[in-house]
Amino acid sequence: MLTKKVSQIMTSDVITTTPEIDVVYAFEKLMEFKISSLPVVEDDKLVGIITATDVGHNLILDKYELGTNVEEIMIKDVVTISPEDTLETAINVMKDANPGSGILNQLPVIEDGKLVGIISDGDIIQEVF
Repeated sequence: MLTKKVSQIMTSDVITTTPEIDVVYAFEKLMEFKISSLPVVEDDKLVGIITATDVGHNLILDKYELGTNVEEIMIKDVVTISPEDTLETAINVMKDANPGSGILNQLPVIEDGKLVGIISDGDIIQEVF
């Protein structure tokens, strides 16, 4: 099971946003589709990611001014994986990418510089167990 390729279980129809979208609208999209992260794409290239936890927490604390856009708050140094990597590699990347802060819950899948999918810890758990 752990030798399966990421491409075999990733979600290829990824819900994304663009950098200029208002944070409130991006958060609504996260809630509407019941997803925990939203890759930020510009010209078919991944330029960042936002998470429901970070955005929701900061909205509750009223940390954003009216008109704050995604580009201002997105994580720019995004950890990614290739569709040809194995599930074991994905697990290790999720575990090791954020030392001291727990595991990453999802990894954007990049091929030839373009976003081609996303894989989550839930996808892997469903496949392995």
